[in-house]
Amino acid sequence: MWNNQASELWRRTRIAIERHIRRTAKRRGINPKTVRLDYGKVAEMQRRGVVHYHAIIRLDGTDPDNPDLILPPPARLGVGDLVDAVEHAAAVTALATVPHPAQPGGWDIRWGKQLDVRVINVGADGAITDSMVAGYLSKYATKSTEATGHLSRRLTNETIDLHADPDGSHVERLVHACWMLGRPKEWRSLRRWAHMLGFGGHFLTKSRRYSITFRLLRERRVIWRRTEPPPGTDRPTEPETTLVINFLAYVGSGWHTTGDALLANTSAALARERHRIGREESTAQN
Repeated sequence: MWNNQASELWRRTRIAIERHIRRTAKRRGINPKTVRLDYGKVAEMQRRGVVHYHAIIRLDGTDPDNPDLILPPPARLGVGDLVDAVEHAAAVTALATVPHPAQPGGWDIRWGKQLDVRVINVGADGAITDSMVAGYLSKYATKSTEATGHLSRRLTNETIDLHADPDGSHVERLVHACWMLGRPKEWRSLRRWAHMLGFGGHFLTKSRRYSITFRLLRERRVIWRRTEPPPGTDRPTEPETTLVINFLAYVGSGWHTTGDALLANTSAALARERHRIGREESTAQN
């Protein structure tokens, strides 16, 4: 349930940080419209099957007459104020989910005690470089449910039994819980994202002005590939022609028949049983 609601909790926390910064600015006689919060965030799936976030949060100054201009924050607002805002928002932000047959009062979703707020130290030349930030985010952006030992595509009624087991491993129990709790219509997102242990958010999000957009990066990549000559050759006087031939077509996924799925499910159940018996015999021998 935490994984399923974590994205909404982050959204509310981000708003709480912004409001705290604006209140601080107003108390110090600073126009709140001249301060803006920008961020880049990645979601990491831990081995225990719980998603948590790594976020780089930046305090920027703005020009009310030119919103696209990024300026240093006002001198009377510093990194200490940003740290205070993050810690305050993490402590007070919470949400109550809609009722569920298994929990008529809903679930209370809030941050735990594992909050680690650090100021990013500057580089040797006194500046925080793009490579430092990119390296930090990419360190966690490459992780998925593979870290938990689970790897599958979106699950269906025909394939769920291959990965869900109420008496199986920790991850198998999590998948089973997602599927069972996702029966009500308003909780179908749990079934939709059961292969992600309930988490349906994006692994990477950012504020619009935190950096350039991914669309711009893709366009520049296309331009570079079309104009850059191969190594060791002179730049062509005429642009090269790229011939794109599409032969790929979607054929299908998963088991083609219910019989195939039943055979695979039976084989998986036998393998789990052999594994369980082996553990018990090993324990008895010890």
